[in-house]
Amino acid sequence: MTQEPAPASDNEGAVTASTGEQGFLTEIVAAGHASLADEPASVGGTDAGPSPYDLLSAALASCTSMTLQLYARRKELPLTRATVRVTHSKIHASDCAECETKEGRIDEFKRQIVLHGDLDDDACQRLLQIADRCPVHRTLSEEVRIVTTLA
Repeated sequence: MTQEPAPASDNEGAVTASTGEQGFLTEIVAAGHASLADEPASVGGTDAGPSPYDLLSAALASCTSMTLQLYARRKELPLTRATVRVTHSKIHASDCAECETKEGRIDEFKRQIVLHGDLDDDACQRLLQIADRCPVHRTLSEEVRIVTTLA
């Protein structure tokens, strides 16, 4: 990238993202960690990093995995590894029987969890329930307010 680097996050919890004049390649700084985001070449990007929806899916997957490990440690469950795979797609609202929205398209995240360790069926079912308690899952499932201002 040829533009100036993204400014460091000056507020705890703040994430900064900066793009240049061309394309979609974006520098991200979060908690002092730098990364990139981009779009696939098929939509005008250079595919030099995950897309914003990939990052959102990664947030859900990583939060779920961390939440499962935290719970397993507290309950002394023999969970040795939790692998979480998340996919995102846009679907027709009419194809979702349990959704309130019935028109247009909605976002659908599908999450598959693989639990490793000597876990019985009850522990696996409990961990499946705990997955829905991950903070990112809750954020995506509940009402969200986004406030946008010019700096």
